[in-house]
Amino acid sequence: MNDKNTTHFGFEQVAEAEKSRRVADVFDSVAQRYDLMNDVMSAGMHRLWKSFTITKSGVREGSRVLDVAGGTGDLALAFAKRSGRTGEVWLTDINNAMLTNGRDRLCNKGYLLPVAQCDAEKLPFPDDYFDCVTVAFGLRNMTHKDAALAEMRRVLRPGGCLLVLEFSQVWKPLSPAYDFYSFKVIPRIGQIITRDEASYRYLAESIRVHPDQETLKSMMEQVGLEKVEYFNLALGVVALHRGFKF
Repeated sequence: MNDKNTTHFGFEQVAEAEKSRRVADVFDSVAQRYDLMNDVMSAGMHRLWKSFTITKSGVREGSRVLDVAGGTGDLALAFAKRSGRTGEVWLTDINNAMLTNGRDRLCNKGYLLPVAQCDAEKLPFPDDYFDCVTVAFGLRNMTHKDAALAEMRRVLRPGGCLLVLEFSQVWKPLSPAYDFYSFKVIPRIGQIITRDEASYRYLAESIRVHPDQETLKSMMEQVGLEKVEYFNLALGVVALHRGFKF
C-alpha cells in the first residue's frame, strides 16, 4: 500500500489522517520529558547542533524569526536573546502539549514570546514577513514535507533564510553501530525515562525513512529556495540545511 493517500509512520504505511493522529499521540506522551530524553539520547550534543544553527541563521537585533515545530523552545529562546527587544520571535507547534511546555519554559526564563498552535503546511502568517524560519527535528514528522517547505518559503521575506536541522544519513561505516543504538538502546532509554518505548522506536524508524541530505536539498530547491547547502554534523547523524529566498 503506497498510494497518494498514504504515508510513512516509521516503517509502516498508514493513511495520512492516521499519521497526524499517531504523531500527536507520540508527542503527547513524551512532552514532559522531551528535553531530558534529548540530553540523554544525544549526550547533550543536540545543544551544540542547535548552537551551530543559530550561528548560521544571520539573526541579529530586530530580526523577525519563526520557529516551526519549535516544541519546548530551545531555538526560540536563543533567537529571542539574539533579536533583542526590537525583534519578533514566534514559537509554533502543531502539538498542544509540546507548545504548552515550551511556552511555560520560556515564561519561566522571563521571555513572553508569541506562540501559535498551527500546522506547518498551513502557516497563519503573511507572505514575505520573516527574516529567518527554522524547523529543528520536526520536518520528518510532517505528512507533506514539500507543502511544509513551500509554506516556510512563502512567509520568508526576500533575502531571508530557511534552516532545517534534522537527523539524516549517517556515514556508512558508522551505520551498524548507529542502528544498534537507535533500535536497541534508545527505545530502552525511552521506556526508563518516559515509560514509552514505542514512541522512541517510532522516532528511530522515522529517521530511516526521512530524505537523505541530497534529496532534502533537492526538495528545498524544488519549492523555490536558492543557494541551498547543507552541513553534516556528527558524521551525518544530523544535517543542517540552509536555503535562501530571493
